[in-house]
Amino acid sequence: MDPVKRSLYSLHFTVMLLGGTALFSQVIPLSAYDITVGRAIFGCIFLFCLVKLTGETWSLNSTKDYFIGTVLGVIMTLHWVTYFAAMQYAGVSVGIIALFTFPVITVFLEPLIDKVKLAWQDVISVIVVFMGIILIVPEVSLENDITLGVLVGVLSAFLYALRNIAHRQYFSQYSGIKGMYFQTLIISLCSIWFASDAFWSMDTHTLGLLVLLGTLFTAVPHAMVAACLRHLRAKTFSLVACMQPFYGVVLAIIVLNETPRWQTLIGGILVISAAIYETIHTQKQATTTPE
Repeated sequence: MDPVKRSLYSLHFTVMLLGGTALFSQVIPLSAYDITVGRAIFGCIFLFCLVKLTGETWSLNSTKDYFIGTVLGVIMTLHWVTYFAAMQYAGVSVGIIALFTFPVITVFLEPLIDKVKLAWQDVISVIVVFMGIILIVPEVSLENDITLGVLVGVLSAFLYALRNIAHRQYFSQYSGIKGMYFQTLIISLCSIWFASDAFWSMDTHTLGLLVLLGTLFTAVPHAMVAACLRHLRAKTFSLVACMQPFYGVVLAIIVLNETPRWQTLIGGILVISAAIYETIHTQKQATTTPE
């Protein structure tokens, strides 16, 4: 098979695995925080092995990089906790759609950091996303779990966008596997001290689910992304990544028997359409901007 086609198929499988992480918020009988602890620990162990297998050293280049990596790890800790919390409050379908407001949030954050002017097309994207969120939210009340889940999901999206921007600017000199390994190490070190009694007394079934989440659904996809990018353009990866909510919703329907409301589906289409547009628009700007 042509390596480009093989990489494309692998990328879709990778994105499906990443979309499947949301399912664990419902099937693991632990809090969002404890799930984050387990995911980080087992993901870190697996990624450390991958780093050694690829011949890389586990150490970073400078004290400054250790500081930056630690900050990124703390942001990722908060992102993962709010990610699983959003799913537990609102369900997988709503939570994962709320998370994918991050491409549009990124559009608003980047001008503040890069000091560039915000385009009018980006404002329209934000309006479209806002309309999608309005459709998803059943009522404006924090006493409603779905509304609370949407707000927590958008907060998670903000943290994810912030982490991605900071990673690209200050930590991109490291491979994806090594960068993610160090961040999961920080997440583990930050969070393990505050794990609940339920985490330490979990049964073997719950332990197995956490191992599965940390390895097959976390470490493996990040390794596969690095491999796929050898044959695919970054634009292709970004566009396929926008399929994650679709895969997540489909898996939630099949595995968890979720039945999303029609408002959720339409709102999701609006949010994902804006995400796809911003992905294409950003890539066009990158290719037309002189070095």
